Amino acid sequence: MVSTAQVMVRALGSSDRLAAVTLINRAASWYAEFLAPAELDEPEMTLAGWADEGRRMTWYGAFEGPRLVGVMGLEYAGDAVLLRHAYVQPDRQRQGIATLLHDRLERESHGVERIIVGTYAANYKARAALEHFGYQLSADPEAVLRQYYDIPEDRLRSSVTYEKLLDRHPATDRSTAGQER
Repeated sequence: MVSTAQVMVRALGSSDRLAAVTLINRAASWYAEFLAPAELDEPEMTLAGWADEGRRMTWYGAFEGPRLVGVMGLEYAGDAVLLRHAYVQPDRQRQGIATLLHDRLERESHGVERIIVGTYAANYKARAALEHFGYQLSADPEAVLRQYYDIPEDRLRSSVTYEKLLDRHPATDRSTAGQER
């Protein structure tokens, strides 16, 4: 196992697309454990799909040397940021790669007060990770999905959203800081 200290996160470019799509499709094979066969997309991501997604969001990758071991996308959508397409190579899962990507993208999120992440309702691994990162299940996931995502109805019915407010303010009120009480 390689330490996450040896992992570099950077924005992906067009030269990374084949490695990214290969990684996404390999990691998405996990969906077969909780989705009905009719709900699976084979492949989960195509080269054209990756390029289409890249027109509205920035892809980030986690690298161990030259090897791409994780991907995640950052999309600005009005008053929120969407974290999308989070995938980690199966042999590197549960080793901190998703945390590195998540933390980097959260730091890259500027000018918004919240981050939204959508996932399959049955994807218990993603849901546990989101809760670990401090996300709360949206009060009305269907409304959030309809407002921020362009996904087919079957995926909308089988998905949920999580939200996290960004703490961009100091813990103390500056107007009273340093005053005697």
